[in-house]
Amino acid sequence: MNSTKITVVARIIVKEEKRDFVKNELMKLIDITRKEKGCINYDLHQDNNNPNLFIFHENWENKELLETHLQNDHLKQYLEATDGCVNEFIIHELTQIG
Repeated sequence: MNSTKITVVARIIVKEEKRDFVKNELMKLIDITRKEKGCINYDLHQDNNNPNLFIFHENWENKELLETHLQNDHLKQYLEATDGCVNEFIIHELTQIG
């Protein structure tokens, strides 16, 4: 198993009229994800200048445990619930180099 820590930055831009709904759905992910094996941190942020922009900053023990997270039912349920409510959803997987 690869032991390299993985950092994830997920950028989510939501439709203005769906902002509160999506924010609520994103909040539901926090506690359950923080209990997952391999989750170091899972922090949700909302942009101060653009309230339709949400950022997850996450750290995972390794790529394999991140992949397990991405297949979990609660994430699939979030994606189904928010289908059509999000303008942009970009995930960056990063490795710390310094």
